[in-house]
Amino acid sequence: MPLHLTPLTSEEFPGWLTKSQTEYQSDLVATGLSPAESLARAAQSIQGAFPEGSPHPTKAVFHLIDNEGSVVGYLWVGRDQSDDPTSWWVWDIFVEPSYRGRGFGRVGMQLAEEYAVSHGATTLGLNVFGFNHAARGLYESLGYETTSVKMRKTLTAP
Repeated sequence: MPLHLTPLTSEEFPGWLTKSQTEYQSDLVATGLSPAESLARAAQSIQGAFPEGSPHPTKAVFHLIDNEGSVVGYLWVGRDQSDDPTSWWVWDIFVEPSYRGRGFGRVGMQLAEEYAVSHGATTLGLNVFGFNHAARGLYESLGYETTSVKMRKTLTAP
């Protein structure tokens, strides 16, 4: 399946920041955080990642473009937060709902791996929300291994 990465332009980047923050906030709400807490956490995360308000080769954001030239999603890949320059992270991969189930996520992840390797990465990690079973299955099928599990139970008073 032909798919390629195209870096976001400086004009597109502010809109992507807003979209990414909104998507992350929505995911946080789905995990049980309040809308206000989710908004604050998502805003802090995005602002912390891009304090200069623009991408960088070690914090790169791309459109996922199909063979017809359509934007089917985006990919944010870069160094992780450790001091190891060979440890990279997929901070976010998003496939538009109308394009899901066609293999774009799989190819996007393979492109993320290629990009990371081309910049010296020897490992590529990611987080996946527990409710996102499709993504977890995809990552496992690509050889990603679970390195930690965070669990929670909602309690009610008797």
